Amino acid sequence: MSDERIPLLEASNVTKIFGAVRALTSASLELFSGEIVALLGANGAGKSTLVNVLTGAIRPDSGHVRIRGREFKAASPTDARQSGLIPVYQESSMIPDLSVADNLRLTNTEPAPFRYWLGELGIGQLGLDEEAGGLPLATLRILDLARALASEPEVLLLDEMTAALPTDLVRKVLDVIRSQKARDCGIIFISHRFVEVAAVCDRASVLRDGRTVGNLAIEPGVEDRIVDMMLGGSIDAAAARKAKSADDRAPGLPRLSAKGLSAGTNLADVSFELHRGEVLGVVALEGQGQDELFEVLSGFEKPSGGFIEVEGNKVSFEHPADAIEAGLAYVPGDRAAALLMQRSVRENIALPFSAQVSAWGAIPVKREGERVAEAIERLQIDTRAQGEVRRLSGGNQQKVTIGRWIATGTKTLLLFDPTRGIDIRTKRQIYPLMRKFAKQGASVLYYSSELEEIPLVCDRVIVIFSGRIVDTFNAGDADESTLMRAAHGLALSSAEAA
Repeated sequence: MSDERIPLLEASNVTKIFGAVRALTSASLELFSGEIVALLGANGAGKSTLVNVLTGAIRPDSGHVRIRGREFKAASPTDARQSGLIPVYQESSMIPDLSVADNLRLTNTEPAPFRYWLGELGIGQLGLDEEAGGLPLATLRILDLARALASEPEVLLLDEMTAALPTDLVRKVLDVIRSQKARDCGIIFISHRFVEVAAVCDRASVLRDGRTVGNLAIEPGVEDRIVDMMLGGSIDAAAARKAKSADDRAPGLPRLSAKGLSAGTNLADVSFELHRGEVLGVVALEGQGQDELFEVLSGFEKPSGGFIEVEGNKVSFEHPADAIEAGLAYVPGDRAAALLMQRSVRENIALPFSAQVSAWGAIPVKREGERVAEAIERLQIDTRAQGEVRRLSGGNQQKVTIGRWIATGTKTLLLFDPTRGIDIRTKRQIYPLMRKFAKQGASVLYYSSELEEIPLVCDRVIVIFSGRIVDTFNAGDADESTLMRAAHGLALSSAEAA
């Protein structure tokens, strides 16, 4: 930027490493007074890490942060707040067991300006004595923003502020952002919705793999350039497997059908079919409804609308055990939530067998042992770290979570980001395993935050944006750029995206 003014906020060559993960390698950013800069990048590009560095939530390993030209080293978020840097993070910072008023006291926020901003944001009728934990997610996001605005920030950092909001509240938030710009506040705006970025932002700073790879003025047609910067090259087409066409799918009733599923504030009217012998990919950016979809299908959450069919029969789940009994097995992205870390590989894989035993029935030890051994062999689980599962690598732990369902002969797997945080070698073992599993007649619903995986694993793919399916592809025909555009809602008309 050819502006000779001193930036209100400047980050240069910021790096941050968490163990083996290099979250930021060379991230830089400039923000001037009265300017709104979009911080953009694919999932895992480092956006939230950079916000956490700027606001003192984590300390960088190297690099510089300056406020009005002076070196700034925040030891805590309190230091950042005192310097005028106020964030609104992806997750609500309201403590659920406290009232709204008590949450305000924690940050020394005056009630009067807080109430003013609640009114400007459309929820001025809210009582401050209400317990935060009983409020809807959308309301909590507005509370976080109102609390930030009440502090009169010099720099406002909004990390996916609008992701969980309905349309009417999004409009109010964008109006408030414009009003802050008019009073010379500098704003960093993170959003996966390009229509919002185009509506309020002056420039975009693009991150890829923890590096700043470009700064662009927001102007008509810039979206394609931003997508190219996010990707930095497309997947090797030769590596992509030929996808099945609709005519190649197994005949008969779909193994799993969703009809008009809605849940919470993020999932709205989703319908699809998953067939026998098929891997159906799900592509969505953070907070677009994919979490709710998998939670409904696995029995962790009840839908607010629509219904589910398994083998043509309508089903409803009161508990995850009901989904398992119907043949739907869920593998969450958080391995720790799925495993008994203090137990052995054998015990973890054999866990579903125990659930299948009727009261006072005999445990089929021989059959259990054979199935467990077969799963360990098929998934090439490294059991050299004898004893507790917690001693295995992350990749081997994930294999255990998948292996337990393969061992029980499950017909349908619901895999939520199964390769997140595991090494490339293990990923390349899981891909053909899923293909073989489907070839043997099983079905897999496969959400991945890594777009390059989709053509390697899936037959078809559905793309979810703002809680709705906005596109469907044969996976082999959808390159990374196509999927990225669809996931950002760029396949929609401007009216639909808004």
